[in-house]
Amino acid sequence: MSIDKAVLTELPAEELESIAPRVRDGDILLCAADDPFSRLIGWSTSSPWSHVAIACRWPEQDRMMAFECVERIGVHAVTLSRFISETSSGQRPYPGKIVLARHDDLAARPDLAADGGLKPMMDFAIDHMGDRFSPGEIIKIGTRVIVGRLNRKMPKFLGADDEFICSEYVAKCFQTLGIQIAWDGLGFIAPCDVAEDPKVRAVARFKTR
Repeated sequence: MSIDKAVLTELPAEELESIAPRVRDGDILLCAADDPFSRLIGWSTSSPWSHVAIACRWPEQDRMMAFECVERIGVHAVTLSRFISETSSGQRPYPGKIVLARHDDLAARPDLAADGGLKPMMDFAIDHMGDRFSPGEIIKIGTRVIVGRLNRKMPKFLGADDEFICSEYVAKCFQTLGIQIAWDGLGFIAPCDVAEDPKVRAVARFKTR
């Protein structure tokens, strides 16, 4: 059904403690922020959506984690409580809004997590932790952003390999389950493409602090 930007104002913000029981492995965390890199993504896509990550439980430690890819660190994971409280650079409070979303293909199969069906996704998410961007890769990502802004089809040599922006990382995670994030093939898969996928719907909005 896709997620309209209206959820950022119309969906009531809730405390993490209220939302926590509804979080499922593989849920999507959609962000709308105004830090510099977020503004670049927003400018390139004419959209408020600037970042996306994947939620996963770590039951042995009684933690909920957010797997993400950020420009200064690369692929890493933080607790969900920290994810909604500050940016990857440590800015507090989080300068924006965060929505919990779910892909219909996963919503229709809540048994996947219990049966280990999400293992390929989580293996990919974990195996790429620590991947760092070289200066050349940052330039390549920036070029993809510009190509997208110009509504040009992205040349294959600019495509993501192991150097992702956040949404490319999330899309690759979903691909391991045979789920394709819908996008127009221009420039790069952006956070707004995840939000606008007809099979992605909003579940709740976090109260950031």
